[in-house]
Amino acid sequence: MNSKTVENINWNSFAEKALAGERITKNEALLLLESDDRELLAILHAAYRVRHHYYGNKVKLNMIQNVKSGYCPEDCKYCSQSIQSTASIEKYTMMDRDAIVEGAQEALRRKAGTYCIVASGRGPTNRELEEVIAAVSEIKQNYSLKICTCLGILSTEQAQRLQQAGVDRYNHNLNTHQKHYQEIVTTHTYEDRLQTIENVTKSGISPCSGCIIGMGESKEQVIDIAYELRELDADSIPINFLINIAGTPLEYLEELNPRYCLKVLALFRFICPSKEIRVSGGRETNIGHLQCLSLYPANALFVGDYLTTKGMTTNSDHQMIQDLGFEIELTCI
Repeated sequence: MNSKTVENINWNSFAEKALAGERITKNEALLLLESDDRELLAILHAAYRVRHHYYGNKVKLNMIQNVKSGYCPEDCKYCSQSIQSTASIEKYTMMDRDAIVEGAQEALRRKAGTYCIVASGRGPTNRELEEVIAAVSEIKQNYSLKICTCLGILSTEQAQRLQQAGVDRYNHNLNTHQKHYQEIVTTHTYEDRLQTIENVTKSGISPCSGCIIGMGESKEQVIDIAYELRELDADSIPINFLINIAGTPLEYLEELNPRYCLKVLALFRFICPSKEIRVSGGRETNIGHLQCLSLYPANALFVGDYLTTKGMTTNSDHQMIQDLGFEIELTCI
């Protein structure tokens, strides 16, 4: 992009469109992702205008509890828990109710408003579902927390049971573009994921769905994913950046840099202006020292560790938010 083209882009017009309920065009979205890095601060300023309109300077914290690790029959190339992975990870079957409830207590200690119960596998067995339902029921009776579960492919009946137990939100990421899907996983389809999101939404649970950036997708496909999530009306959108874990098929893939990751977050804010945009897995390794800037377009993050990889320390994240002059949102319900 030449300097004349750069100077002719008014990034604030993207914010004006978003605040007026208008969609930026795909050409405009591509201009953003392909923009010169000199434009980054202007892009983030425009995205912050939209973020501030809907969320002020509040930051929502989520905490993940990996309640079942490994033993997954799916072949997702990015995942250390998949059947293809040789990564050195801790493996265990479904935690019991007491252990899951104890995780909720830790979430509160970390000032997280949302407790995310995540289990590996294609979908929950009857026993696993019962254990999660029992834990959620107890948590809801004793703690003021929003509960998000992520248990894989879900039937309508399973979604209804989770809703009745008190689950507020269900996460099922699109992960990548429909046309790129078979390059990443073959044991289930993109349509399977859409169906689960539909089942969850029909049950009355708030849908949470996002993506993983940096798996060989094109910029145009990143844009399409953002529009797809807008059409699905996902209330919470976690944006993950590939962690190329040793022992996974994507371990040698290194496509990302911090400036591009920040542009992606801004893109999602413009396309899904009123939604919770959460900077998620991979922020530590892919955004690095620029992580604080991610909270200008994003309004949420995970605090603590992820499923099988380490996150920032809780104190570091709390300090980062304080240093920005932002504020942790303690009540997320």
